Amino acid sequence: MRSRLFRTVCIAVFVLPALTDLSFGQTNSPFKQITVPTLPSDASAEEAPTNTVPSISDLMTVIDKATTKEATGKGWSTPVKLVLIFAGLAIVPSLLVMMTSFTRIVIVLAFVRRALTTQTIPPTIAIIGLALFLTLYTMTPTYSEVNSAAIQPYLADEIDFATAGARAGNCIKHFMLRQTRKADIALFVQMAKIEPPASPMDIDLHIVIPAFIISEFRTAFEIGCLLFIPFLLVDMVIASILLSAGMFMLPPVMISLPFKLILFVLVDGWGLLAKSLSLGFK
Repeated sequence: MRSRLFRTVCIAVFVLPALTDLSFGQTNSPFKQITVPTLPSDASAEEAPTNTVPSISDLMTVIDKATTKEATGKGWSTPVKLVLIFAGLAIVPSLLVMMTSFTRIVIVLAFVRRALTTQTIPPTIAIIGLALFLTLYTMTPTYSEVNSAAIQPYLADEIDFATAGARAGNCIKHFMLRQTRKADIALFVQMAKIEPPASPMDIDLHIVIPAFIISEFRTAFEIGCLLFIPFLLVDMVIASILLSAGMFMLPPVMISLPFKLILFVLVDGWGLLAKSLSLGFK
């Protein structure tokens, strides 16, 4: 029972190798541009199937292999494994929210609910669930890169665990750099007081992650402001009609809500929103 529970919980912990690339050292090469280069592909990555995310069995095999095999041939003790499990579970929510497309998606969905003035409809759990599955959809290409470049070679004993973690971290960093504005990265490079690197992939994760987060915040707020405009126009038209009719005591929001819902449904708002959010990631 303990072994089964350990394997199940460890599935979520596999994203921790992305942090193995987290280095607080300094780089001393000139900063040229922020154009993200294409990640180099090796022979093992080319042989692996493309556009396939790692399966649950693969993740379980990776966790078992990483925690039971050592140079001395002895496995890790149970207390050490439990410490790693709970530490990983504490970090996983932050990784999901801050290093994927989840942040932008959930902010935009919250803006839409606010613009519709439907209070708690859709409920928060539904908003979070939709944002989660849209995140899995938009992150599939990145997870496919992680699978082909890190997981499959590691399972085939072609690379060690440290190399697999570094490759997985580079795949996540490559995704974040594609969404991050040059000005945001330059800001954190300047605040870190380091020499700008020659290549964006040479930037450490402790600089890329906050730059990616504020870029996602900016993009999400821009989309939210644009979504507010048509609903605001509906509110203004309804308020003007009520004032001209002398209905001062009737709340305009009560009258405009059905019109905004009809407008949103007629234009297939949820479909357009999901399509725009999915295609908005490079």
